[in-house]
Amino acid sequence: MATQDEPSIFADLDDSTVDESEEQVNRWKRNLRLWRETLGEQWRMLTNDLLVKLAMVTMAFFMAVAIFAPFIAPHQPLNRQYETDAELIIADWVDPMFIDSESVYVLGTTAEGFDIFSQLIYGSRAALLVGLLAAVFTAGIGTLVGLTAGYYGGKIDDTLMRIVDFLYGMPLLPTVIILVALLGPSLWNIIFAIIVLQWRSTARVIRSQALSLRERPFVKAAQVAGASDWHIISRHLAPNVLPMSFLYGAFAIAWAILAEAGVSFIGLGDPNRVSWGTMLQSSRAYAALDFGVWWWFVPPGICIGLVVISGFLIGRGYEEITNPELR
Repeated sequence: MATQDEPSIFADLDDSTVDESEEQVNRWKRNLRLWRETLGEQWRMLTNDLLVKLAMVTMAFFMAVAIFAPFIAPHQPLNRQYETDAELIIADWVDPMFIDSESVYVLGTTAEGFDIFSQLIYGSRAALLVGLLAAVFTAGIGTLVGLTAGYYGGKIDDTLMRIVDFLYGMPLLPTVIILVALLGPSLWNIIFAIIVLQWRSTARVIRSQALSLRERPFVKAAQVAGASDWHIISRHLAPNVLPMSFLYGAFAIAWAILAEAGVSFIGLGDPNRVSWGTMLQSSRAYAALDFGVWWWFVPPGICIGLVVISGFLIGRGYEEITNPELR
């Protein structure tokens, strides 16, 4: 039998013997370890697929090109090139190196005298900026709204889902075009217009998962133990819906880049910034296809296709994580 001098076996549960700051640190460490283990497991499952690996390498290549664009591109994308140092004659419609051995331009120049290769390199910045920001905000906003609606239910759920239903009534590309036309042709306005609509699908799917997860025994046990709503959402719900969030984030990259290219192609792109979409629009405006200048519009089209396909393949990899029957 224990004496009074011996410590109680419940001493570690006694609030008076536990330093609150130390307990807070330990709680954060446990949460961090949980998220790290969850992400590590998903990464291992994701990289088992060869196509996903190739998609990641492709995406990493274009990111590197975007980051080091000033060191790769021989000219600024919107600086006109001239045939002489006197800057009297614009070097327009110059053939690329693989056609004219005396040419100093890798992909030639445009009808306005811009270096096509430099525009192609700098265009990766706009495309990836749109895609990555759309992915982050699509996954972030959609997951937050979905978890909040699914966990709390009631009026909060009804209000948030009616907003989602309203957004579902708006088609993506036409609505983005209208918003950009109203707000003005700017890359940031294009990003804003895309984000406004894209999080709706993520929110609805995450909500359905949260509705199921909140009835699980481990969530009920946490509620009985007195855990806060934030603790339950961040520790028990969010890690379980993470693959679905990443799935829709990967798809958002592809859809956002396509939307930006479509908006720019009809002339609503940022006039002060070069993107692959604005390159396609310029080549159409100057009838590059009619003149047989395929090196003006084919390279940006290939780049758009590679990045979009990579986004969909990465999303497909996450889809196999969320639905093992597809493996």
